[in-house]
Amino acid sequence: MFGGQSLANFAAAPAAWFRTISMDPISETRHLRMVRIWLLAVAGLIFVMVLVGGATRVTESGLAIVEWQPVTGTLPPLSPSGWQREFEKYQAIPQYRLLNRGMSLTEFKTIYWWEWTHRLLGRLIGVVFLLPFLLFLWRGWIGQGLRSRLWLIFALGAAQGAIGWWMVASGLAERTEVSPYRLATHLILACVIFAASLWTAQRLIAGPAIVASARVRATAIVVLVLVLLQMYFGALLAGLRGGLVYNTWPLIDGAFVPPASQLFSLEPFWRNWFENVLTVQFAHRMTAYALCLLAVLHLADVGRSVGLGPAFGSALALAIGVGVQASLGVLTLLHQVPPPLALLHQAMAIIVLALAVVHAERLTAARAGAGVPMAALPSAP
Repeated sequence: MFGGQSLANFAAAPAAWFRTISMDPISETRHLRMVRIWLLAVAGLIFVMVLVGGATRVTESGLAIVEWQPVTGTLPPLSPSGWQREFEKYQAIPQYRLLNRGMSLTEFKTIYWWEWTHRLLGRLIGVVFLLPFLLFLWRGWIGQGLRSRLWLIFALGAAQGAIGWWMVASGLAERTEVSPYRLATHLILACVIFAASLWTAQRLIAGPAIVASARVRATAIVVLVLVLLQMYFGALLAGLRGGLVYNTWPLIDGAFVPPASQLFSLEPFWRNWFENVLTVQFAHRMTAYALCLLAVLHLADVGRSVGLGPAFGSALALAIGVGVQASLGVLTLLHQVPPPLALLHQAMAIIVLALAVVHAERLTAARAGAGVPMAALPSAP
């Protein structure tokens, strides 16, 4: 999942990452705690950025800044002439000409500030990640295995900035909105970075391993993958403005399962899963049903085979979160995606992802070997 390494290797050494560092046990515990708090802070900032990105999307603000200036773009316009220049740049793109002609400068400033805040948060996350990371490396707190994972997360963050501009650029020439493909890619990569940061932070918690069957561990991973898939379909649906049509439930266009002639009306066949609003919304609904069912079955399996402990608690929280998210999705659809509900639905999606990550990590950590002392764990490759 991360860097092509297997889950077994990823689960292999929370303490071994630091084993080669010379320090007393008390200092090691304190340093591990500081690294974990830092990673949780990064994950928290990503959560906020995803919400601001959602607000930027629902307010149609994502194309307000038509240039990518990673350094000089940090500052907003500081004079009336500066604001006028930015407004004139926006007036040259199709979204203004076809959708927002006649917009006032005051109205432009509103959408500008949403997009500027979103980009500023991206820069802030980069700084909050890189500077403490370099400090920890300089102090010798991070071993080789963890170091490579953290560099990977940083590289994904750098790529996310480029993909964000790639997304915005898709709406500057011929479209009045960004490409749904690029929007979904941008959101899912943010979710992967969030999940990687949280997973890595959880790996630094010392404690007894949970003994669980391969079936229980595998199901936890499947639930996590389904959550990401569901978020991908949700992002595609948002990019297609698909929440504004087929606003009935449980039927969609008068049927629980629409006719194949409607679901697969586009050629070639694969385009339906990305561009056919009916197909994408149907896939989003079906994935939600599968996720709800699997989360409940997994909860029962954990209770029966593992017992009423931490794993059951996290499975219960996950099942409840999935149920709440499904209910929010239905309400958002029935009310034709009002911005407050849309943002709440997106926020809950990230919370469900966090619950799925924590639960899957907790169970797969058992692969490190129940009853094996932490000092005996093998070194990470």
